[in-house]
Amino acid sequence: MSSTPEVYLDAASSQRLHPAARDTLIAALERGYGDPRRLHGAGRDARILLDNARAVIAECLGAQPEEVAFTASGTEAVQRGLLGLAAASGLSGIVHTAVEHSSVLHTLAWRDSPAHASVAVDGTGRVDLDALAEASRRDGVAAVAVQLANQEVGTLQPVSDVDLPRSVPLLVDAAAAVGHVVLPERWDALTASAHKWGGPAGVGVLAVRRGTGWTNPFPGDDALTADGFPNVPAALAAAAALQAVLTEREEVAARQFRMVEQIRTIAAALPDTEVVGDPVARLPHLVTFSCLYVGGDEIVAALAQRGYGVASGSACTASTLEPSHVLAAMGALTHGNVRVSLDRSTTEAQVDGFCAALTEAVAGIRARAGL
Repeated sequence: MSSTPEVYLDAASSQRLHPAARDTLIAALERGYGDPRRLHGAGRDARILLDNARAVIAECLGAQPEEVAFTASGTEAVQRGLLGLAAASGLSGIVHTAVEHSSVLHTLAWRDSPAHASVAVDGTGRVDLDALAEASRRDGVAAVAVQLANQEVGTLQPVSDVDLPRSVPLLVDAAAAVGHVVLPERWDALTASAHKWGGPAGVGVLAVRRGTGWTNPFPGDDALTADGFPNVPAALAAAAALQAVLTEREEVAARQFRMVEQIRTIAAALPDTEVVGDPVARLPHLVTFSCLYVGGDEIVAALAQRGYGVASGSACTASTLEPSHVLAAMGALTHGNVRVSLDRSTTEAQVDGFCAALTEAVAGIRARAGL
């Protein structure tokens, strides 16, 4: 086991808490403990902080404050978003790409409908826009869900080019993309998750454009901003982190894109290894590759022993025993998959070390297997 501190290369799962979020969170804990629905001093203080958080998040997303609500997670934001769009329309069908996050797939399974439709993607993970447009025009379709960027392979979807009927709203899952790439103006509902951009965990965001039909699909008020008792300090910290991340986004993204390009090159040079996802239209900080004759969990464990923390997008889970639906939809190798995602502090020296460790780890595993 390495005696040096682990190099964290799983930022796509969760980013480190941004310093701006940490400082704001500590300060907000002193003022944001009250119920923002109350008229006493503590309640008014909490309401001011919550309104400030909502205003900052809205500005960062290209929305209006009244269009933004906080949820307990990005998953809840997707679920509330899709089910609320369907409830408002009186229809039940959701059209989605075949590589959407599991939050979309689980929502559809929970509220099954013969009008649901999954639209195929190509080998890079990009959706067929003509097929998406055709599916959206079927009877019974309430909404269309398209992620801005895939959380496993990093491929960006051409959200701005999606052609839908005026009566069918578009929900864009931007959880993997916020803070890394420019957001599109084209969306009717948008979801995000603060811990993906360096905010605290437990803060999701659901934004619904004014004029878009949305009804609360769960018990409670129909108002989008009727959030129960929100975590005011965490919301404010999430807003501070996003504001800071966007200020430094261009410089960080350019540096990460170059380092990921290096990893892609090294991985592609390994025998019987497939680098997946679009090589150009992609998230700047993420790369996924699959190695034949090697288990993804084996590579993850071997890299951990060498001091590098990565993820495996194809690892079978104890509950489903199924490989990645994203890789399967792309026609990519689902065995021996590794996802590497850089955080804002990753250095070139760390990437150099990782590339050497990767080559050594894969060769060692194959050698022990007699390959």
